[in-house]
This record gives sequence, C-alpha cells and structure tokens, in this order.
Amino acid sequence: MLRRLLREYLSPYQGWLTAIVLLQLTATVAMLYLPSLNADIIDNGIAQGDTGYIVRIGGVMLAVSLLQAVCSMASAWYGSQAAMACGRDLRAAVFSRIGTFSSREVGRYGAPSLITRATNDVQQVQMLAMMTCLMAVTIPIMMIGGVVMAMREDFGLSWLVVVVVPVLMVCIGIVVSQMIPAFRAVQERLDDVNRVLREQITGIRVVRAFVREPLETERFARSNDDLTAMGVKAGRWMAAMFPLVMAVSNVASVGVIWFGGHRVDNGQMEVGALTAFLAYLMQILMSVMMGTFMLMMVPRASVSADRIAEVLDTDSTIAPPTDPVREVTLAGHLDLEDVGFTYPGAEAPVLDGISLTVRPGRTVAVIGSTGAGKTTLVNLVPRLLDATAGRVVVDGVDVRDLEPELLWSRIGLVPQRAFLFTGTVASNLRYGNPDATDEELWRALEIAQATDFVRAMPEQLGAPIVQGGTNVSGGQRQRLAIARTLVRRPEIYLFDDAFSALDVATDARLRAALRAEVIATGDAAVVIVGQRIATIRDADEIIVLEDGRVVGRGTHEELLADNPTYREIAASQGIAEVAA
Repeated sequence: MLRRLLREYLSPYQGWLTAIVLLQLTATVAMLYLPSLNADIIDNGIAQGDTGYIVRIGGVMLAVSLLQAVCSMASAWYGSQAAMACGRDLRAAVFSRIGTFSSREVGRYGAPSLITRATNDVQQVQMLAMMTCLMAVTIPIMMIGGVVMAMREDFGLSWLVVVVVPVLMVCIGIVVSQMIPAFRAVQERLDDVNRVLREQITGIRVVRAFVREPLETERFARSNDDLTAMGVKAGRWMAAMFPLVMAVSNVASVGVIWFGGHRVDNGQMEVGALTAFLAYLMQILMSVMMGTFMLMMVPRASVSADRIAEVLDTDSTIAPPTDPVREVTLAGHLDLEDVGFTYPGAEAPVLDGISLTVRPGRTVAVIGSTGAGKTTLVNLVPRLLDATAGRVVVDGVDVRDLEPELLWSRIGLVPQRAFLFTGTVASNLRYGNPDATDEELWRALEIAQATDFVRAMPEQLGAPIVQGGTNVSGGQRQRLAIARTLVRRPEIYLFDDAFSALDVATDARLRAALRAEVIATGDAAVVIVGQRIATIRDADEIIVLEDGRVVGRGTHEELLADNPTYREIAASQGIAEVAA
C-alpha cells in the first residue's frame, strides 16, 4: 500500500524525480572517486615526496568535492519540493474523500481518527517520501560502487565485505520485523488519545457540571499511558538499530586495519590502498546505515499508508448518479413516496411507509417522541442518508438522480445542532451566498430575531466567531444558523428542531416573521421538525411519527380532536402552551 501511494502521488513530479536521480548519481560517483584520489596522493605523492603531484591531484580532489556538494544540495532541494508536494496532494485527496462520506462512514471511522489520518499519517508518508528522494539513488549506488571500488583496491580483503554486509542485514531485518506491529499499535493508541481529548474539550461544560474532572483526568491518563508504553516499546527497537549498526561497523574497521596491516607488512598492499579500502568499507556501511534510517521510517509509514488507503478506498454509501439530472422545471416541490430507512444490521426500520407532500407557500411539520425518526426523515431530503425503500422526490426528480450540487442548492437545512465556523458573523452568514450584501444580512438577522444581539457586539457583522460558535449562547448560535439559511434563499427550508434553544416569545416572533417573509410570499416550501406544540401548531399539515410510522396527519385542531399520540404530547406540555 505504501508503494502504491508513493508511486501514485510522486508520479506527477517526474521532472523533479529525474533531476534528483541524475544529481544523486553524479554526487555518489564523485563521492566514490574521492578515496581513490586520496590513495593516489598517499602512494604517489606523499610516499614519493612529489609536492607538485600532491598539489595537482589535491586540486582535482577539491573540484570533485565541490561538484559532489553542489549536486547534493540541488538534489536535496528538488527532493524536498517533490516530497512536500506529494504530502500536499495526499492530504487534499484524503480531505476530498472525507468530504464525500455520508454520516455512516464518518461514524464508522470517527472524527478523531479521520483527523489523525489526514494529518499525522500523511506526515509519516511525506517524511518517508522525502528520505526516499534524498537517499533512494545514493544508497544502492554507494553500496554496489563501494564494493566494486574496494575490490579494485585490494581483492584479498574483499571477504570482509562479504561477511560484514549480510550480518548487518540480518540484524536490521530482525529489528524491523518487530517495529512494524509496534508502530501500528502506536497509531491506534494515538487515535484513542485524540478521541478522549476531543470528547473532553468539546464536553468540558458537562464534565464540570457533573464534577467529573478527576474521572476524565484518569481516563485521559490511561489512554496517555497506553500510548507512552507502546511508544516506549517501539522506541526500544528503534534505539537498538543504530548501536547494532555501529557495533558491526567498528568490528569491520578493526578487521580491515588488522588484516590490512598484515598485508601491508608483507608487501601485498600499499598504505594508500589500505586507506582507500577502509574508506570504501565505511561508505558501504554508511549506505547500509542510511538504508537503516529509511527502514526505521518504513514500518510507521507503512502502517500510516494502510490507514490512509483505507480512507481513500472507502466508497460513500451516498453514490453520485451516473447520469445526473442537471436541470429541473419545478421549484419548491418536495414529495416523500412510501419512504423507509433501515440502518445496516438493524432488525427494525427507523422509518417505514412515510409519505408527505410539500409545495411552495406551505408548511409541513413533523412531531414525535425522541427516537421516532424525525431527524432521519429530514436527512433523507439532502441525501445525507439514502432511503432504503420508496422515493424522495425534489422538484419532480428522485434525489438519487439529481446532480448533488443542484440538489443542495435548492435546499436550506438548519440542523438540530447549529454549527458556526471560525470567522465573523458576516462570513458565517455569507457561507451559502458569498455575494450577499450587508442589507441582505441585516434583513435575514431581523427575521431570525438576531438583530439585537448582533448590533450589541462592538464589531457587529465583523464580530469574531470562534470554532463551533462557542463564544455565543446556544440560542444565539441557533438564530445565526437560521439567518445563514435565510441569506441563501433556498426553495425548500428544512428546520430540524431548529427552534429548541429559543424561548417561547422569541420562537413566536421568529415564526411570525418567517411566515410573512417566506411562506406567505409563496417563495419556498417549509418543513419543520419540532418537539414543542407551540412551534408547529400553525403548520398547514402536521405529521405525527411514532416508532418510524405515521400515526397521525392533519392540522393542530384536527389532531387534538382525534389523535391520541398528539393529545398525549400536547398534554405533556401543558394546557397553557397548547392554547397559546
């Protein structure tokens, strides 16, 4: 999987990769040539006392060293560019794929794991890509070239190379085989830490309200300790790598000097050749050490690549149509035709046999107890989920046949949990309509009953909003989310319990303004999911859900008269509220 990712995301940069290969080839050949020049100076210059020869060959050595340095720096520059571009493209691909996921896929992986895969895992692959660009050509050329040049200097000592390199390979192989499962466990533990930390940060008010700080501290400590323990285990194997390499290298150096010294003493070898042989052996072992360094990164990068590929290879259950409809003639028409929905593996459907019709200028409300399937029903319209039975039809076309962008452009959804993005009040309101004027923003705020608190902010429309909108109250966040949808001016409004954080008076004023601005003009169809009778009592049609089925349909007065479930809900909220 790692090889596939590197091949796929480095291939667009063939020009840079070609330059890296040529530059590293030149730099490595120059590096291999230097010990031979040094041996030549020792044997034919220093030993003979020929100063001119020393200066002449020394100048060649200087030029070769300069060429090697320039090629190495240029190779490092191109390698860094290619690796960073690979990481950028891989992050973009992961982000793009996550953007196609339905809530089912997001729930399967979990937000903390997806964040880790898009950041930490991509970084691991990116670092390996950089090391590959910097060393992939140098290592094999230096190893093979070093062996050839060492044998050229003295064939009698070449048996040391034949012994040392396999021993080093076996040692490295044992260590790497232990590192791969250890690093896989490290990434899994990192997911756990991110999950616990995210829960505690987002739920800090709940934690404090129930005085659970000690328990949450202990829970985080357990996850943190598990990560630390697994990291120490992987680190021990990593720490063993370099001492092993250095031990083998030192023993090999001693062997060269010992056996080479005897050959020099017997006249079978020149001193310069012995120096060059030792240098070539060090280059061979250096290439093995560089390969070791890369191999140390491979286990973690391999695990990360598997996790990234898992995301990239996951197809969304919400598949785009093969031949999408890109134009429709109707506007603001919504029909649910005998719709059902069942989660995979569930024994009973969440929704069964749901039918409703909404037209421009009309409001349909959905009410029911918790778990009745109200939010699931709303999520079927913009294809956050796909119906498993029946059809959801928008403007005369099954939503599964509509081009997704066209479908989403016709729908304005205010979710159960209002979410605001980091920025300003204005940037959040313009999220669905970047060209909206300030006047349009203020008009939407007025309908959403948000004008007063926005004007009270020092910067007004320019007031900062932090991630999630946590610097405003729940009711203010909900009203800003409603205003954001109003700025967009969609043809179908979906309010999923979007008034739950509002007090009764604000709720009433907002609904009155909404009727006058949107419903009475006949510009759009409106679907309201609510828990409070007061929120939905003025709807043209109210649908009562119970256990995923329609158990009542009619106006407020009709349902009070003949629907037990609706009467029970009304009674639970008090006569005063029902009569309001």
